[in-house]
Amino acid sequence: MSSPFDYRAPAELFPSRGRKTNRQMAYRRFSTAAEAIRFAVEELPDSAFLGAYIQVEDARLDSAAIRRLYGSEQFPLKRKAA
Repeated sequence: MSSPFDYRAPAELFPSRGRKTNRQMAYRRFSTAAEAIRFAVEELPDSAFLGAYIQVEDARLDSAAIRRLYGSEQFPLKRKAA
């Protein structure tokens, strides 16, 4: 069994680098993984999110893993209203 995900760990977000991705959607550092996850799901355009990944310590999370963690009951931040 793996240990629970640490939403408090620092994280780096690497959006997909497509032609339609603007400079505002470039690499970013976040003080917590939870903030990086929320930003990726709520703020990145689909074109940048699809190939995006988040680096948290030694773990690399692809867009599917990011979405799973965002939808988890353990996600500590308030989500944007649907």
